[in-house]
Amino acid sequence: MTTQGFVVTHAKDAQFDKGLRSFFEYRDLGLKQATGGRVTASVIRAAGGQDFSSQAHFHKTQFQLVYVLKGWIEFEYEGQGVVRLEAGSCVHQPPEIRHRELGHSHDVELLEVVLPADFDTVTVDDVNPKEA
Repeated sequence: MTTQGFVVTHAKDAQFDKGLRSFFEYRDLGLKQATGGRVTASVIRAAGGQDFSSQAHFHKTQFQLVYVLKGWIEFEYEGQGVVRLEAGSCVHQPPEIRHRELGHSHDVELLEVVLPADFDTVTVDDVNPKEA
């Protein structure tokens, strides 16, 4: 039996920090350290008093899952169009799918799980580029 990598986090001890997007706050759930960088998981919530803005982009990942805990969020996805996610909605974002956020509720909270823990985000000109 092994206990290596075992981690527990509790909401009462939650600390939210700034992260990838200035209009969100991120709570690290401790999986990056527990898995040696293979996985990261965060609770993400709207940051009060921050202006929303979003550019089309994609993430260099192997796996990305977003589950809405509270509120709503809308994305535009390459080849899918506009997708509105509400509390209880879940989306698997395939590696490198172009997308952009269109908006979110003031109380939105998300659970995000990504492999690997350290990944790049690449800004692009458009979600659905014109074919040459």
